[in-house]
Amino acid sequence: MALTYKARRRLSLLILLIGLPLYIVTSITVINWLERPSILLELFIYVVLGVVWALPFKFVFKGVGQADPDKADP
Repeated sequence: MALTYKARRRLSLLILLIGLPLYIVTSITVINWLERPSILLELFIYVVLGVVWALPFKFVFKGVGQADPDKADP
């Protein structure tokens, strides 16, 4: 399923404004349920979780900051 540029922009905005805060709260809650690990292990977990959330959405964010390729130049 190919998304249009406009749809990708809207979806990326939705992911960043709603999905990312929910992911952050969920990640912190799960880490807090565990006994507090050492500071280096905790830092490693947060860095990994910070990268992993974006991998499934790579196709959505790709090229969103560029000019609209569907719009014809005058």
